Amino acid sequence: MASDQNLSRPWRIALVQENATVGDIAGNAELVLTRTQEAAEAGARLVVFPEMFLTGYPVEDLALRKSFIEASQQTLAALAVRLEAAGLAETMVIVGYLDTDVDGSDRPGRPRHSPQNAAAALRSGVVVARYAKHHLPNYGVFDECRYFVPGTRGCTVEVDGHRVALSICEDLWQDGGPVVWARESEAELLVVINGSPYERNKDDTRLALCRRRAREAGMPLAYVNMVGSQDELVFDGDSLVVDQEGQVLARGPQFSAAIVYVDLPAEPTAQPSITARLEDIEEVYQALVCGLRDYVHKNGFSTVLIGLSGGIDSALTAAIAVDALGCEHVFGVGMPSAYSSQHSRDDAADLAARTGLPLREVPIAPMVDAYLAQIHLTGLAEENLQARVRGTTLMGISNQEGQLVLATGNKSELSVGYSTLYGDAVGAYAPLKDVPKTLVWALSRWRNSSAQIAGQVPPIPPNSIDKPPSAELRPGQFDTDSLPDYAMLDDVLDDYVEQDHGASDLIAAGFDPALVERVVTLTDRAEYKRRQYPPGPKISLKAFGRDRRLPITNRWQEDVDHQRRS
Repeated sequence: MASDQNLSRPWRIALVQENATVGDIAGNAELVLTRTQEAAEAGARLVVFPEMFLTGYPVEDLALRKSFIEASQQTLAALAVRLEAAGLAETMVIVGYLDTDVDGSDRPGRPRHSPQNAAAALRSGVVVARYAKHHLPNYGVFDECRYFVPGTRGCTVEVDGHRVALSICEDLWQDGGPVVWARESEAELLVVINGSPYERNKDDTRLALCRRRAREAGMPLAYVNMVGSQDELVFDGDSLVVDQEGQVLARGPQFSAAIVYVDLPAEPTAQPSITARLEDIEEVYQALVCGLRDYVHKNGFSTVLIGLSGGIDSALTAAIAVDALGCEHVFGVGMPSAYSSQHSRDDAADLAARTGLPLREVPIAPMVDAYLAQIHLTGLAEENLQARVRGTTLMGISNQEGQLVLATGNKSELSVGYSTLYGDAVGAYAPLKDVPKTLVWALSRWRNSSAQIAGQVPPIPPNSIDKPPSAELRPGQFDTDSLPDYAMLDDVLDDYVEQDHGASDLIAAGFDPALVERVVTLTDRAEYKRRQYPPGPKISLKAFGRDRRLPITNRWQEDVDHQRRS
């Protein structure tokens, strides 16, 4: 237990919410060094980085590669030496990394030196302590039981006479564990490092959890989280510190790198440093911007290409891309067919003018006619041909000019298969993949409103928001010719996809049986299309791909007829 003198002496901790890149172990180590220097200059004695920060997170099957594990371990040891050489020997640094189980023995299911999700404490040029994550999540986007073996020991470190207990992400969500041994070890602070992905309303859940665990432990709790994105996952930061009563002492921003400082014990008169929370709709929008920006930059691209139809989905995708990358890095292509309306062409041009992105027009009617001259297609096959010619055009330009193609489909369309494989589904990334159609409209209206409040030109043409949606693949076509009204469709999909409710649950909730049968059948039949769709940022409780994974070959059917009879 620390002395009374140490208990009363203020000491500063720093939570570094930063953007690590998976596999860039050297670059991530450089971030640890530079940000620790910055924090130390501000008086921090304890500097904390997120979960698996040294390797990036999640590493997936890289965790099973011996060379990758060794690179993590060797870079960690070298980092400790570099910190000391930089004059930071007395600063305690906590950082997440990939390690192996050094205590285990060879046995079925857990061979010696199995991978572990670990945290290291670095000081005076060496690793002074190590903690391995106890609880390995195996739900939603997490597959940690596939990669890691759990730790079994608690860990505390001394920082200027203050005892600090360590924990990693899921350990905090499980009852007992670090809270119990932190209290039993008479620690003064519980530090939790996290790689916690964003989803709507999750920040409120985190705060409530941190408050509860701090009260249970009887000590302040410091929670540090990543920012940035990795493939489908977006990390929103939102690092925070609460005292032993659960009162917030400090809270970082969302979706941006920052260092969150707090002095302990907190002065009663001190004003908490709390960054204002984003409203829900802005939070979602910033998650989409963050996801797109990192996907493009971390994969070595600088420009993107979007097919602009004049519709709401491509308009919102373009607005997100411009906000993420700048208009000079976003290129639009209008590809009118024989059925494209003049107002759609005008709306695409209006979008380009509002955002400043360059727009070219490549009419596809001659290409479609040339194809049809060689093979006779009618009906749906002919409609889909137009979409596939557009997809081929985009990919051809991409190959020629090196731009990354963005797919513009939304979650509602993807749910029921209202898309064309190798047509509007082509692309390397799909910003709206987890965004239902009704939310597409809400985000578009919010983005325009926020621009007006800021005295800027609203980026999305009002006509793109207000007009009935249409694929314009045949005369007079509207989405409602093939689908229920989007408000009703999204309501059913929320229960069926997000909540995993069956047909009986949907009908009991008051949905029309015919509607349920239609939506459920469309959704179940479209699994093969979803498997071939590009990745996109997760914002919901259950995103396609990472969260919701169903067999393609599958004869299970929801029994709607039974529910009608009962």
